[in-house]
Amino acid sequence: MNDAAPAPRRVRVRAPELIGKGGWLNTGGNELTLADLRGRVVILDFWTFCCINCLHVLDELRELEEKHRDTVVIIGVHSPKFVHEAEHQAVVDAVERYGVEHPVLDDPELATWKQYAVRAWPTLVVIDPEGYVVAQHAGEGHAHAIARLVEELEAEHAAKGTLRRGDGPYVAPEPEPTALRFPGKALALPNGNFLVSDTTRHQLVELEADGETVVRRIGSGVRGFVDGPADAAGFSEPQGLALLGADADADGAVVVADTVNHALRRVDLATGEVTTLAGTGRQWWQGSPTSGPACEVDLSSPWDVALFGGKVWIAMAGVHQLWAYDPADGSVGVAAGTTNEGLVDGPPDEAWFAQPSGLAAAADRLWVADSETSALRWIGLDGSVHTAVGTGLFDFGHRDGDAEQALLQHPLGVTALPDGSVAVSDTYNHALRRYDPATGEVTTLATDLREPSDAVLVGDDIVVVESARHRLTRLRLPEEAVRVESVAHRTQRAATEVAPGGLRLDVIFQAPAGQKLDLRYGPSTRLLVSSTPPELLLDGEGAGTDLSRALELNPAVTEGVLHVSAMAASCDDDPSNEYPACHVHQQDWGVPVRLTADGARRLPLVLAGMDD
Repeated sequence: MNDAAPAPRRVRVRAPELIGKGGWLNTGGNELTLADLRGRVVILDFWTFCCINCLHVLDELRELEEKHRDTVVIIGVHSPKFVHEAEHQAVVDAVERYGVEHPVLDDPELATWKQYAVRAWPTLVVIDPEGYVVAQHAGEGHAHAIARLVEELEAEHAAKGTLRRGDGPYVAPEPEPTALRFPGKALALPNGNFLVSDTTRHQLVELEADGETVVRRIGSGVRGFVDGPADAAGFSEPQGLALLGADADADGAVVVADTVNHALRRVDLATGEVTTLAGTGRQWWQGSPTSGPACEVDLSSPWDVALFGGKVWIAMAGVHQLWAYDPADGSVGVAAGTTNEGLVDGPPDEAWFAQPSGLAAAADRLWVADSETSALRWIGLDGSVHTAVGTGLFDFGHRDGDAEQALLQHPLGVTALPDGSVAVSDTYNHALRRYDPATGEVTTLATDLREPSDAVLVGDDIVVVESARHRLTRLRLPEEAVRVESVAHRTQRAATEVAPGGLRLDVIFQAPAGQKLDLRYGPSTRLLVSSTPPELLLDGEGAGTDLSRALELNPAVTEGVLHVSAMAASCDDDPSNEYPACHVHQQDWGVPVRLTADGARRLPLVLAGMDD
């Protein structure tokens, strides 16, 4: 006799068709429909390639994808934020760059995004073998819950005879025989050569001074987290590089931001030996230590590194912060940022960043390319955070002139120049830009660069990493700026119409089957709300533990953005297990809103589950 309570009945909604003007990738040229996928568990991954949280989810899904390859089909639905991300070739490049091994629908007009009422990157939607939506999850940390749901669906539909097993529709593209493949960052070495992070091939490549001839490769080329000699060491999508200075040997050593391993690695330039300086290989989550012995502290997608003030500063893209590693005592810790995503200046413990991805040290400041706000920021010697160019998460473009009105588009790199100005690798504008603090002016140095992600000064030349052309390109620094027609953009996401006055914010979170909220140490949920402009919110701003909140919107403000950050922790619900496994679910939303008299008075945001 089984006295267990029956499983709760799942809400099922018929899944809308998959539509995208850009067509399908990784299918061998075949178009897919939901009817083609009937009998499989389908997981839609709504992503955009600028988004670090989306890249985290790609990695979270790899194990699930491999384990259930004969029953589960993951479909990436590429839904762009930036104008550049709506270009089909850019999506093709991103699918290869990040090792996406499932079909991808290119949806540049957000048609499928709208059909599924998605509000955030990333969002995962689970469709059962009969074509019904049975779950939706926003943000990171849901792989374990989806894995459990998949097993339930497999058992349920095998019993009903509606599960179909077999090979999926994924067709791998042909590899390209280039010396570099989507290189990320470059470094000028003391011997005159260049060291380049060959990101997609999980290696470092040393090139001769010509920037083309390969001297050696460091790393096996297989994704992994392995210390050891150059031919056996393992990296996972390495990015930033910085010289640590001369050690025992004349050539010194290099510190590497090993991005997807969530680690800092050290490369001995004389021998090629690779060791780990910081990180555990696990991704940092809310509640994890934020300082301590470097190899005992989790990191989150370190994207670049720079030596400043005797420490190795880290652009910690995954948590929107800057951290610092101290070579003197082997410690690592937060240096600036709160983990909230946005553009806020001020003291280091109050500032907000948005996916910082490039660093460059000058004598009196550390420059930061803050990619998701399309901003150039800097850190003073006192640790205070300032913005030179950029206004926030939703405004971007290519506009020169006074810095207060100039626009960038998702820059990934910054390079200090001898005259005190900086060159910005303006990645999604395919341009090299210059900001001069003395005049407050932004100019364009070069165009027709394909996704430049870094640049290195060599004498009177600047060597640019053209990531999407898989090469280094040498340019003479021009005496005059290139004239470029100005363009300004806002995110393509449609604003949500809400009524002025009272608005009920509900973050939907349902603990996965077999789990419960973790209440052992107090509340297991957190909600943080703010707005741009700040005067949009008359009441309801700030942090709390309830996932529902009454907001009061200012009728004098016609439009703006609500910034909502939610976190929930759940643990396995098994009284016999003294040490239950616990999981953190978290997501940040930036919701563009427009105030209208007949707008909605409730704003539901799904963290996990379904909004009934």
